[in-house]
Amino acid sequence: MLPAQQGYDRAITVFSPDGRLYQVEYAIETVRRGTVAIGIKCKEGIVIAVEEKSRKLQITETAQKIFQIDDHVGVAAAGYIPDARSQVDNARFFSQSNQMIYDEPVGVETIAKHLADQCQQYTQYAGVRPFGVALILGGVVNDIPELYLTDPSGTYISYDAVAIGSGSERATDFLEKTYKDDLSLDDAATLAVAGIHIASEDKDSTSHIRMSYIKKETGLYEIVSDEQVLGYANVAKEKYPRDKK
Repeated sequence: MLPAQQGYDRAITVFSPDGRLYQVEYAIETVRRGTVAIGIKCKEGIVIAVEEKSRKLQITETAQKIFQIDDHVGVAAAGYIPDARSQVDNARFFSQSNQMIYDEPVGVETIAKHLADQCQQYTQYAGVRPFGVALILGGVVNDIPELYLTDPSGTYISYDAVAIGSGSERATDFLEKTYKDDLSLDDAATLAVAGIHIASEDKDSTSHIRMSYIKKETGLYEIVSDEQVLGYANVAKEKYPRDKK
């Protein structure tokens, strides 16, 4: 006979006696095992950055964990990235539909709620599994920067700064100590690079870091070049010296 607990372990729609959905918890664990992603809101816009570990012969020109949803919204993902692509496609369709129906840019919270609702549905019905990915959504709507996090349980929360993925506890602790409301966009980008270096095994190079931002001034999603990321890393080394233990 199988242990009684495995019945709850295998069934997505059944709560265990202590009130847990094991498959949802496993999906959240998938997020924790993914490489780190960071989102930071500042007075001049939004910065999102990720760590992407590439193989020796892999072509790395196209980012795998950062996506553009709309002209004014970007996403960083941690966890099972094929699930992230599925959610990003859903968000893009939702965003364009909103533009066609209401003739105005969709709000970041509106997208976050839509994706979170979908995640919640996948914890409720048999024959499906939870999404194994968490998303950091950032954008500028009506000159107001907005930053949200969604997770496999269907939760969505607004943040000033947030880190997800492997090493996110260290990055979060760093952000809590160093984040300020009056950061400039360059300061926020420097903070994001420093946070990834703290969470990552690679403490010095920037070849594994991808970054984008949405400036409040333009309200447009932009990819940050590798040269700019290297510049932010050099500033971060001086501004946030690390213990090399």
